[in-house]
Amino acid sequence: MGMTAFVLLLVFFVLLILSVPISFSIGIATLVTMLMSMDLTPAVTTMAQRMAGGLNSFALLAIPFFVLSGMIMGRGGIAKRLIECAMALIGALPGGLALVNVVSCMLFGAISGSAVAATSAIGSFMLPEMKKKGYDPNFSAAVTAAAATTGMLIPPSNILIIYAIASGGVSIAALFMAGYLPGILVGLALMIVCVIYAKRKGYPTGDRLPMAIVVKKTLAAVPSLFLIFIVIGGIIGGVFTATEAGAIAVLYSMLLSMGVYREVKMSEFPALLLKSAETTAIVLLLIGASTAMSWLLSFENIPQTFSQFLLELSDNPIIILLIINLVLIVVGAFLDMTPAVLIFTPIFLPVAMELGMSPLQFGIMMVLNLSIGLCSPPVGAVLFVTCAIAKTKLENIIKPLIPLYFAMFVVLMLVTYVPWVSEAFPRWLGL
Repeated sequence: MGMTAFVLLLVFFVLLILSVPISFSIGIATLVTMLMSMDLTPAVTTMAQRMAGGLNSFALLAIPFFVLSGMIMGRGGIAKRLIECAMALIGALPGGLALVNVVSCMLFGAISGSAVAATSAIGSFMLPEMKKKGYDPNFSAAVTAAAATTGMLIPPSNILIIYAIASGGVSIAALFMAGYLPGILVGLALMIVCVIYAKRKGYPTGDRLPMAIVVKKTLAAVPSLFLIFIVIGGIIGGVFTATEAGAIAVLYSMLLSMGVYREVKMSEFPALLLKSAETTAIVLLLIGASTAMSWLLSFENIPQTFSQFLLELSDNPIIILLIINLVLIVVGAFLDMTPAVLIFTPIFLPVAMELGMSPLQFGIMMVLNLSIGLCSPPVGAVLFVTCAIAKTKLENIIKPLIPLYFAMFVVLMLVTYVPWVSEAFPRWLGL
């Protein structure tokens, strides 16, 4: 078991250092490790079977639909209307533009289900605007990177669907509802940091708008926000499944972007389809390769051995859960969320359940952990998108990110040690 784990990790990290795409790194490392105990033909056959089996899930059909709806909305003027709504409501508060940035990222992330999409759509508008008003570009970039990750918790979220599959059947509807309160708490924690930072730096506040304009801007954003009520309401009410909700999200986003806002032309739709297909292919390749690696780990009894090691390390649940959190934060800094969920759920979930944590609570804890990794160096995808938009260097935004990391970590501890935070909404709705 020890040699298997060593070879697997060695090959994987060597390939990562050589800048091999992460899905290929996972797949090649798994295949090389399999060849230690079987011949080439059985190894390749087993690898192919496990990858195909990992993709043979009806729930995964929701991912391409939500990816496409997010891309249509990102191109369809939704981000601009959400920003204008947030600006009208809270732009006059201390650190108003920073708060608008956070709220806009939360709303757009919830609609698109993508942290990178929220970073690109909101950051491309807010970062130049904040710079124009005198905000430090590095602080603005840090706020965008941290706030964009809230979309991983606030549904509809693709990563919660993947966790539902990896955990062996946790209700997607329950996971969606469980993510609301932690996602909102992360946003509020980030906003508190922004207010404190803005007051210390003396950043300007926006003008207080007349009520008529506030109402107008809010009403303009209502059709965009209504998607959340359609998708989540339909799933919770049992009207349709998560996969069917994804298809409805595509139809609604097309109606909104092409019919109501008229910012997407029919001639642009094939390009959006192609881009969403590319994104979906990347995600599904990650899922297939990660499933194969997860099977290999299980075949070698590595999850069971590691679980036993953790349980013997301490008899204090607080310490063990803290160790799991720290490990996941490090994992999130190096590994994409999709393979991290598929590989580490079988390892840590049994330990968490042994300590009395429900699969629902653990899923939210894990996703929040890995969301912190999304905006953490050296691999955090959101960081590089933000730096490109802000035209700054990665090392320049680390310092302003530290208090934002701390705020997110505080919420993570609440999710970890207070089950009510993630389970209140699902219990209230009987999910």
